[in-house]
Amino acid sequence: MTTLAPHTAPPHRSTRTRLRWLAASLLLAALPAGAQQRTSLIELINAYRAAPHTCQGRAMGPVAPLAPHAALSRVQAPPGTLLDQAIARAGYAVAHADAIFVEGVSDPVRVMASLERSYCRTLLSTQFSDVGARRTGDSWMIVFAQPAPPSAASRLPPPRDAGQRILEAVNRARASARDCGAQAFEAAPPLAWNEELASTALGHSSDMAKQRYFSHAGKDGRMVGERALDTGYRWRRIGENIAVGQDSADEVVAGWLDSPGHCANVMDAQFADMGAGYAINQAGESARVYWTQVLAAPGDTVP
Repeated sequence: MTTLAPHTAPPHRSTRTRLRWLAASLLLAALPAGAQQRTSLIELINAYRAAPHTCQGRAMGPVAPLAPHAALSRVQAPPGTLLDQAIARAGYAVAHADAIFVEGVSDPVRVMASLERSYCRTLLSTQFSDVGARRTGDSWMIVFAQPAPPSAASRLPPPRDAGQRILEAVNRARASARDCGAQAFEAAPPLAWNEELASTALGHSSDMAKQRYFSHAGKDGRMVGERALDTGYRWRRIGENIAVGQDSADEVVAGWLDSPGHCANVMDAQFADMGAGYAINQAGESARVYWTQVLAAPGDTVP
């Protein structure tokens, strides 16, 4: 007995990013050779931010220093690559960012001189809190970024703890009579937690999150009954609820109770055991949480 859960996607967070190129060799011919390399480019950037400047006719600064971030120093963005995707691949959750490519000079002092001349507004921007610099030969990539705020998914308890909270919420719902759409249900006995069913639920959530799909049927074509047997649970009746996008156990149970088919699973008095869990897909701009609940009645006869 399975029905699809409503797909509630998390809010989309826009990412504003820019990539710009600067041919430093054309700007720095007049600078003396052998400039010092003992000071890193990030230190030079923060020293610049610590002083007042006239930038494009406006008085700007001083402003707070930028925090060096290792992930931003790993960003690689070859031609045709979107900057936000490159930053995400490096392991940084970005809200907005700016990147400047500098070519033709190996010395950080000369790189800094070129940045001051052409990009003072970026250097002095208060939109960014983190910075990274990556050098490849005589080419540099400097990334200025502001991290995305933590998602609600990052504050979730461990999957089995969340599953226990689902069990508590479900048993509160079963304690009272309820209408699931046009179907009326009497109060039902509480469900018991079952580790085999919890493993079944967590396995399906993990598979959906990893392979980015939303379905009761796994990518291998198997359904919940087969998955439960694989974890060692022999059943005579079994059901499954799934959902995606909710940020808490209470929210996901409330969504199931508002959907007649899912509500019927929750209120089915023939079910005695339950397991539940979630998994998160972190790819892209925001995390997506995939939830699975498996309800069953044990038995020696498998349909």
